[in-house]
Amino acid sequence: MSEFDRAAEAIENGDLVVYPTETVYGLAADALAPAAVERVFEVKGRDRSKPISMAVPSVPSALQHVRATERERQFMGTFLPGPVTVLCRRRESVPEELTAGRDRVGVRVPDHAVALRLCERAGTPITSTSANVSGRESARRSADLDPEIREAAAVVLEDVDEGDSSARQTESDDGETDAGTESTVVDVSSETIHRRGAMADEIEAWLEES
Repeated sequence: MSEFDRAAEAIENGDLVVYPTETVYGLAADALAPAAVERVFEVKGRDRSKPISMAVPSVPSALQHVRATERERQFMGTFLPGPVTVLCRRRESVPEELTAGRDRVGVRVPDHAVALRLCERAGTPITSTSANVSGRESARRSADLDPEIREAAAVVLEDVDEGDSSARQTESDDGETDAGTESTVVDVSSETIHRRGAMADEIEAWLEES
Protein backbone atom coordinates (compact mmCIF):
# COMPACT_ATOMS: atom_id res chain seq x y z
CA MET A 1 0.00 0.00 0.00
CA SER A 2 1.39 3.40 -1.00
CA GLU A 3 1.71 6.32 1.39
CA PHE A 4 -1.18 8.01 -0.40
CA ASP A 5 -3.37 4.93 -0.02
CA ARG A 6 -2.51 4.87 3.68
CA ALA A 7 -3.25 8.58 3.97
CA ALA A 8 -6.61 8.28 2.21
CA GLU A 9 -7.53 5.31 4.40
CA ALA A 10 -6.55 7.25 7.52
CA ILE A 11 -8.75 10.19 6.53
CA GLU A 12 -11.65 7.84 5.76
CA ASN A 13 -11.22 6.36 9.25
CA GLY A 14 -11.33 9.77 10.90
CA ASP A 15 -7.59 9.96 11.56
CA LEU A 16 -5.12 12.79 10.89
CA VAL A 17 -2.54 13.21 8.13
CA VAL A 18 0.29 15.74 7.87
CA TYR A 19 0.95 16.99 4.34
CA PRO A 20 3.15 19.62 2.65
CA THR A 21 1.72 22.56 0.74
CA GLU A 22 3.25 25.45 -1.19
CA THR A 23 3.12 27.46 2.06
CA VAL A 24 3.61 25.44 5.27
CA TYR A 25 2.86 21.88 6.37
CA GLY A 26 -0.86 21.23 6.84
CA LEU A 27 -2.95 18.94 9.03
CA ALA A 28 -5.61 16.96 7.19
CA ALA A 29 -8.77 15.27 8.39
CA ASP A 30 -12.16 14.72 6.76
CA ALA A 31 -13.52 18.28 6.70
CA LEU A 32 -17.11 17.04 6.41
CA ALA A 33 -16.92 14.76 9.48
CA PRO A 34 -17.58 16.68 12.73
CA ALA A 35 -15.70 14.16 14.88
CA ALA A 36 -12.62 14.34 12.65
CA VAL A 37 -12.72 18.15 12.69
CA GLU A 38 -13.00 18.08 16.47
CA ARG A 39 -9.88 15.91 16.57
CA VAL A 40 -7.97 18.59 14.64
CA PHE A 41 -9.03 21.25 17.17
CA GLU A 42 -8.03 18.96 20.02
CA VAL A 43 -4.58 18.07 18.70
CA LYS A 44 -3.73 21.66 17.79
CA GLY A 45 -5.16 23.05 21.03
CA ARG A 46 -7.08 25.46 18.80
CA ASP A 47 -9.79 27.77 20.10
CA ARG A 48 -13.14 26.37 18.91
CA SER A 49 -14.26 29.89 18.01
CA LYS A 50 -11.64 30.00 15.23
CA PRO A 51 -12.84 28.34 12.03
CA ILE A 52 -10.76 25.93 9.95
CA SER A 53 -10.56 26.04 6.16
CA MET A 54 -10.91 23.12 3.79
CA ALA A 55 -8.78 22.03 0.84
CA VAL A 56 -10.12 20.53 -2.37
CA PRO A 57 -8.43 19.41 -5.61
CA SER A 58 -10.10 21.93 -7.95
CA VAL A 59 -12.45 24.89 -8.19
CA PRO A 60 -15.30 22.72 -9.58
CA SER A 61 -14.98 20.41 -6.58
CA ALA A 62 -15.08 23.45 -4.28
CA LEU A 63 -18.34 24.58 -5.89
CA GLN A 64 -19.98 21.33 -4.77
CA HIS A 65 -19.63 22.53 -1.18
CA VAL A 66 -19.97 26.32 -1.39
CA ARG A 67 -22.37 28.79 -2.96
CA ALA A 68 -20.05 31.17 -4.77
CA THR A 69 -21.09 34.41 -6.44
CA GLU A 70 -19.94 35.16 -9.98
CA ARG A 71 -17.23 37.50 -8.65
CA GLU A 72 -16.04 34.86 -6.18
CA ARG A 73 -15.86 32.36 -9.06
CA GLN A 74 -13.81 34.84 -11.08
CA PHE A 75 -11.48 35.31 -8.12
CA MET A 76 -11.10 31.56 -7.65
CA GLY A 77 -10.41 31.12 -11.35
CA THR A 78 -7.66 33.74 -11.12
CA PHE A 79 -5.89 32.70 -7.91
CA LEU A 80 -6.61 28.98 -7.44
CA PRO A 81 -4.69 26.72 -7.32
CA GLY A 82 -2.45 28.89 -5.18
CA PRO A 83 -1.52 30.03 -1.67
CA VAL A 84 -4.90 31.66 -1.16
CA THR A 85 -7.93 30.90 1.03
CA VAL A 86 -11.21 32.36 -0.22
CA LEU A 87 -14.26 32.64 2.03
CA CYS A 88 -17.56 31.54 0.48
CA ARG A 89 -21.02 30.66 1.74
CA ARG A 90 -21.03 27.04 2.80
CA ARG A 91 -23.52 24.46 1.62
CA GLU A 92 -25.30 22.12 4.03
CA SER A 93 -22.60 19.45 3.55
CA VAL A 94 -20.08 21.61 5.42
CA PRO A 95 -20.47 21.14 9.20
CA GLU A 96 -20.71 24.05 11.63
CA GLU A 97 -17.84 22.53 13.60
CA LEU A 98 -15.50 23.45 10.73
CA THR A 99 -16.74 27.04 10.42
CA ALA A 100 -17.23 27.73 14.15
CA GLY A 101 -20.91 28.30 13.43
CA ARG A 102 -20.29 30.85 10.68
CA ASP A 103 -22.05 30.87 7.31
CA ARG A 104 -18.79 31.08 5.37
CA VAL A 105 -16.01 28.56 4.94
CA GLY A 106 -12.45 29.09 3.74
CA VAL A 107 -11.59 27.19 0.58
CA ARG A 108 -8.07 26.24 -0.59
CA VAL A 109 -6.90 24.57 -3.79
CA PRO A 110 -3.20 24.02 -3.03
CA ASP A 111 -0.60 24.52 -5.75
CA HIS A 112 1.48 21.56 -4.65
CA ALA A 113 1.69 18.10 -6.17
CA VAL A 114 1.51 16.18 -2.88
CA ALA A 115 -1.31 18.26 -1.42
CA LEU A 116 -3.36 18.00 -4.60
CA ARG A 117 -2.82 14.26 -4.82
CA LEU A 118 -3.96 13.88 -1.23
CA CYS A 119 -7.07 15.96 -1.94
CA GLU A 120 -7.86 13.76 -4.94
CA ARG A 121 -7.22 10.47 -3.15
CA ALA A 122 -9.17 11.47 -0.04
CA GLY A 123 -12.37 11.84 -2.05
CA THR A 124 -13.65 14.45 0.40
CA PRO A 125 -12.60 17.97 1.35
CA ILE A 126 -9.80 17.87 3.90
CA THR A 127 -8.98 20.33 6.64
CA SER A 128 -6.52 23.03 5.64
CA THR A 129 -4.83 24.28 8.78
CA SER A 130 -1.18 24.51 9.70
CA ALA A 131 0.31 21.37 11.23
CA ASN A 132 1.40 22.93 14.49
CA VAL A 133 0.20 23.40 18.04
CA SER A 134 -1.64 26.72 18.20
CA GLY A 135 0.66 29.53 19.25
CA ARG A 136 3.79 27.83 17.95
CA GLU A 137 5.55 28.44 14.65
CA SER A 138 4.22 26.75 11.53
CA ALA A 139 6.43 23.98 10.18
CA ARG A 140 8.27 24.57 6.91
CA ARG A 141 10.20 21.30 7.22
CA SER A 142 8.91 17.92 8.30
CA ALA A 143 11.75 17.84 10.84
CA ASP A 144 10.24 20.92 12.50
CA LEU A 145 6.85 19.35 13.22
CA ASP A 146 5.76 19.60 16.84
CA PRO A 147 6.09 16.21 18.57
CA GLU A 148 2.40 16.34 19.53
CA ILE A 149 1.41 16.70 15.88
CA ARG A 150 3.72 13.96 14.64
CA GLU A 151 2.48 11.55 17.31
CA ALA A 152 -1.16 12.30 16.55
CA ALA A 153 -0.83 11.83 12.79
CA ALA A 154 -1.46 8.40 11.30
CA VAL A 155 0.59 9.36 8.22
CA VAL A 156 3.15 12.11 7.50
CA LEU A 157 3.50 12.84 3.79
CA GLU A 158 6.60 14.56 2.48
CA ASP A 159 7.82 16.19 -0.70
CA VAL A 160 6.67 14.06 -3.67
CA ASP A 161 4.62 10.98 -4.44
CA GLU A 162 7.30 8.31 -4.79
CA GLY A 163 4.88 6.19 -6.75
CA ASP A 164 4.62 8.81 -9.51
CA SER A 165 7.87 9.91 -11.12
CA SER A 166 6.02 12.66 -13.00
CA ALA A 167 5.15 14.49 -9.77
CA ARG A 168 7.04 17.75 -9.71
CA GLN A 169 9.53 18.49 -6.95
CA THR A 170 7.91 21.24 -4.90
CA GLU A 171 10.19 21.24 -1.91
CA SER A 172 13.89 21.58 -1.36
CA ASP A 173 16.02 18.55 -0.61
CA ASP A 174 15.58 19.00 3.12
CA GLY A 175 11.79 18.83 2.81
CA GLU A 176 11.30 22.56 3.25
CA THR A 177 8.16 24.04 1.72
CA ASP A 178 8.63 26.75 -0.88
CA ALA A 179 6.87 29.80 0.52
CA GLY A 180 7.20 29.43 4.26
CA THR A 181 4.31 31.79 4.87
CA GLU A 182 0.66 30.94 5.35
CA SER A 183 -1.99 31.57 2.74
CA THR A 184 -3.73 34.90 2.33
CA VAL A 185 -7.34 34.73 3.57
CA VAL A 186 -9.77 36.90 1.63
CA ASP A 187 -13.51 37.60 1.67
CA VAL A 188 -14.25 38.75 -1.87
CA SER A 189 -17.82 39.76 -1.01
CA SER A 190 -16.65 42.37 1.48
CA GLU A 191 -13.30 42.97 -0.25
CA THR A 192 -11.57 42.16 3.03
CA ILE A 193 -8.17 40.50 3.46
CA HIS A 194 -8.44 38.81 6.84
CA ARG A 195 -4.86 37.53 6.85
CA ARG A 196 -2.04 38.82 4.69
CA GLY A 197 0.22 36.07 3.44
CA ALA A 198 1.44 34.89 0.07
CA MET A 199 0.29 36.98 -2.93
CA ALA A 200 -1.44 39.55 -0.70
CA ASP A 201 -0.39 42.48 -2.87
CA GLU A 202 -1.67 40.84 -6.05
CA ILE A 203 -4.97 40.00 -4.37
CA GLU A 204 -5.35 43.54 -3.07
CA ALA A 205 -4.78 44.89 -6.58
CA TRP A 206 -7.36 42.48 -8.03
CA LEU A 207 -9.97 43.55 -5.47
CA GLU A 208 -9.38 47.21 -6.32
CA GLU A 209 -9.46 46.73 -10.08
CA SER A 210 -12.19 44.12 -10.51
